[in-house]
Amino acid sequence: MKLVSYKTEDDEHLGVFVNGHIYNLHSCNKLIPDNMKEFLEGNEEIMLLAKKVHHDINYGKITAREEIFYEVIAPVPHPASCRDGYAFRQHVAAARRNRKVDMIAEFDQYPIFYFTNHNSIQGPGEIECMPDHFEKLDFELEVAVVLNKKGRNIKAADADDYIAGFMIMNDMSARTLQLEEMLLNLGPAKGKDFSTVIGPWLVTPDELEPLRVEPKPGHIGHAYDLKMKCRVNGIEVSNGTMADMDWTFAELIERCSYGCDVLPGDVIGSGTVGTGCFLELNGTGLLADPDYPVQWLKEGDVIDMEITGLGILSNTIHKAKTDWSILAQKKK
Repeated sequence: MKLVSYKTEDDEHLGVFVNGHIYNLHSCNKLIPDNMKEFLEGNEEIMLLAKKVHHDINYGKITAREEIFYEVIAPVPHPASCRDGYAFRQHVAAARRNRKVDMIAEFDQYPIFYFTNHNSIQGPGEIECMPDHFEKLDFELEVAVVLNKKGRNIKAADADDYIAGFMIMNDMSARTLQLEEMLLNLGPAKGKDFSTVIGPWLVTPDELEPLRVEPKPGHIGHAYDLKMKCRVNGIEVSNGTMADMDWTFAELIERCSYGCDVLPGDVIGSGTVGTGCFLELNGTGLLADPDYPVQWLKEGDVIDMEITGLGILSNTIHKAKTDWSILAQKKK
């Protein structure tokens, strides 16, 4: 089942995407909330009711009116929190190799994550960027999950049961801001907090079951062979698979929930897939050829991320009408 958050005028709604059309879940069954936040906070019965509506529409057992005039927004427009992991060894190793530093031994010992700005979540459409963001503006190709149960000290063996569904994530990155602030061993912060994009819909785990594979040796939790691609202005720049995640989402949830509550509506990203950002691609290119033409995102660029079973997340880069710069405020 594919769940969609969308707007009609200024009102947010929750729908189900069936055969290319969006249907409002609440209008099909009044027991189903009309927004993603309350839906995720509901019990398992609410999810089962939504799946029944999806089934009945798909097989013509109920006649539902499709939405005509709407704007698709982030499937989870108001997350309780947003964490991003560091789960793909290939990306981490390549990035460190490109900087001519050794791989971190601790990567293989435990999963890590950072908190990003859950109030900067966006869906398909325009991404407005400030002037400083264009100083090495980058995408990051990822998968994200959202939780629909509260928990604490969750064991990895049980953690997949807390996942409501999967989405594409683009962890936008302003590399000059990011690299400068992290020289002080804190962050990332301003290099990341302006936009995290998720969408186009939330796909429930049952839809991905045919694509389940074994996790990496020594790891616990569900893994999926979902092909991951990113195109910029129609040209493919990234190609990977979710099956390459070393740390599973179950292991990330175990880590996230240690000693604290995780909540319905918490979004957790996988971290960047190998080849999944210009920072890595540029570094690899320069390592082989000092004259490699580096690339960063610029105004007007169109980013299309496509992941098997999760759809296509499309965004266009837009420059804010201002010359305000915090990079220019650095003390001499």
